[in-house]
Amino acid sequence: MPFESDPQPPHTGKPKTFAGGAGAVTSALKHVMKSAGPIRGTQALLELNQKDGFDCPSCAWPDPDDHRAHAEFCENGAKAIASEATTHRIDRRFFQTHSIADLLEKSDYWHDQQGRLTEPMILHAGETHYQPISWDDAITHIANELKGLDHPDQAVFYTSGRASNEAAFLYQLFARHFGTNNLPDCSNMCHESSGTAMKQAIGVGKGTVTLDDIHQADTILCIGQNPGTNHPRMLAALEKAVENDGRVIAINPLKEAGLIGFAHPQKISGMLGKSTPLASQYLQVKVNGDLALLRALGKELFEREDAQPGSVIDHDFVRQHTQGIDAYRHRCENANWDQLITQSGIPKNDIQQLADTILRRDRKLITCWAMGITQHRNAVATIREITNLHLLLGAIGRPAAGLCPVRGHSNVQGDRTVGIYEKMPESFLAALDGEFGITCPRQHGYDTVDAILAMHQGAAKVFFSLGGNFLQASPDTDFTAQALSNCTLTCQVSTKLNRSHLVTGQTAIILPCLGRSERDTQSGEDQFVTCENSMGIVHMSKGKLNPASPDLLSETDIVARLAKATVGDTRAIHWRQLVNHYDQIRDMIEKIIPDFAPYNQQVRHPGGFYLPNHAKMRIWDTPTSKAEFSDSACDQFQVAEGRLVLQTLRSHDQYNTTIYGLNDRYRGIGMGRRIIFLHPDDMKSRGIAPVSQVDITSHWEDGERRAENFYAIPYDIPIGTAAAYFPEANVLVPVHSTALESNTPTSKSIEISLQPSH
Repeated sequence: MPFESDPQPPHTGKPKTFAGGAGAVTSALKHVMKSAGPIRGTQALLELNQKDGFDCPSCAWPDPDDHRAHAEFCENGAKAIASEATTHRIDRRFFQTHSIADLLEKSDYWHDQQGRLTEPMILHAGETHYQPISWDDAITHIANELKGLDHPDQAVFYTSGRASNEAAFLYQLFARHFGTNNLPDCSNMCHESSGTAMKQAIGVGKGTVTLDDIHQADTILCIGQNPGTNHPRMLAALEKAVENDGRVIAINPLKEAGLIGFAHPQKISGMLGKSTPLASQYLQVKVNGDLALLRALGKELFEREDAQPGSVIDHDFVRQHTQGIDAYRHRCENANWDQLITQSGIPKNDIQQLADTILRRDRKLITCWAMGITQHRNAVATIREITNLHLLLGAIGRPAAGLCPVRGHSNVQGDRTVGIYEKMPESFLAALDGEFGITCPRQHGYDTVDAILAMHQGAAKVFFSLGGNFLQASPDTDFTAQALSNCTLTCQVSTKLNRSHLVTGQTAIILPCLGRSERDTQSGEDQFVTCENSMGIVHMSKGKLNPASPDLLSETDIVARLAKATVGDTRAIHWRQLVNHYDQIRDMIEKIIPDFAPYNQQVRHPGGFYLPNHAKMRIWDTPTSKAEFSDSACDQFQVAEGRLVLQTLRSHDQYNTTIYGLNDRYRGIGMGRRIIFLHPDDMKSRGIAPVSQVDITSHWEDGERRAENFYAIPYDIPIGTAAAYFPEANVLVPVHSTALESNTPTSKSIEISLQPSH
């Protein structure tokens, strides 16, 4: 898989000590004006995240329940809108000019800059250029390919977190009517570990707090996340918590500007560069040292309870609501302090200070985490350990206390709620059968990793992607590329050009769709769709911009057309009629998931509505009807002597696999992406000069993988660790290296060595 190398060394400067401020505003406006222009760009920004506007296509951070600012967006939300609302277009002339080989040599950033896709295109077997195809012919081609399979399980139906509830529900209904549960999604690669662990512990795989809870919390642990880049609007919530005398504790290997301080760009002081300090304590844990740190914290709390019985543990809560504390206590008490300190890299006095903070006042504790936790082999055990802490203190199911997995893509949580999951429970499948007169398959389908393996082995032959950039989001880039190439057909529903359009099956089809920001008109009436954010709020999203092309269809319409052509109508399902008014789809959803009812009425309430969350009510949907402590062994990813642990991460100018620019402003990087951050002592001991080029080799049981020509940047990071951007570093992660139980790729635990580039 060729990647364009950086043409020259990156610009380097001193990392920032706060996020936001005038720099964020300037960056946002620069991107919007350059791509969308003053009129279209301004219109988009004013509608973004408003109660009667459209939901940000970037992260899933919730909007305020009450008042919303006129500028209810962040810098990276503005970049996402600039990318989607761009005035640049890709038409048939573009594909006549550029062959697949030519486009493969271009960078991901270049791909995004070319503009919006405008009409369906097909790459015939053996051809070098995409050619235009009509919608009817494209849908017929895909349907015939699907109907010609030997078995429905030879098809894979992937979903990114961009799809609306309505499109996602029809998509999973179509796949199951067709006869497969092969519904992998981007959550498999990101937060699957969170859902797995939380369901085991508390019976709910979603966060248990609200935005107001964060504002009122005494202590907020931000562990394994970088909100300044990945969910910048979270910074305003953290600032409000600090102003209310809350304490923010940052637990992260790299020093990140967005955890140090925040200059609110909607305040005069923020625009003048005056920042609010956020983290009162910054613990630079070793990569994959989080479990050891949490175990050490548990050990400290039990020691304090032993010294002063009744001073730490919420015994009433533990007795009434939990099970398994004795085994957890045994693990903590028998853990060795020196070993925990070595594994975590955090001194004992810092752990004791952390305990002091958590135990102050009313123990209104919230823990937030993201992929720095979920993408390790022991991710599920680590999240169970987070939950142990909350159960010990009774810090769940009450105001200003609880668990907050911070989701990535804007509707990844909603997609899962409405059925995008390869292992939906029997109750959901039985409801589909009863309501629609179909017979859903019961055999579990492929998740993302299993889908890659199936395509690579030839067991899956058709790959259909509802959004996303599957190739670049997946691990083991070369292996995944070969898997896609083994298919007879790969099909992408997309708004912009990406590398997944270029590494294809024998035949490939691009189906261009409306963006979140664009008007969706069906039967002469503008429609709205719905999304669910990180905190379980379902709300409407209504595009307001004119579509980029008259030939674009909504994702909902595309799914309905394909379903009609492939499985046909039934007594209870008239696919094309459902698209005439999306209220009909929402009526179907509430029949299968009564928690939505009355869906169409509730979602029209400004701001939407909260889905029920039993854990918030201290109702535990576990086999024992109790919240469950865990007692996992305290293991850690280990590397051979002289090697480093690498984690992948985002730059500030990207969201997921979409590259908006080539700068990482907060980390002091300009005009570069093939970057590896290293501790200065690790560079010195290896004879690596700052900004010199190195090749990275990852070491696994099945062999080595290599990524070349990365610029070495000295950075404030624990010794023995390193960091590099994805997707460039994804090639280093083997498809077989996954988290226990969740099967999430271990993109944060990579054993590497470095060699000078030639």
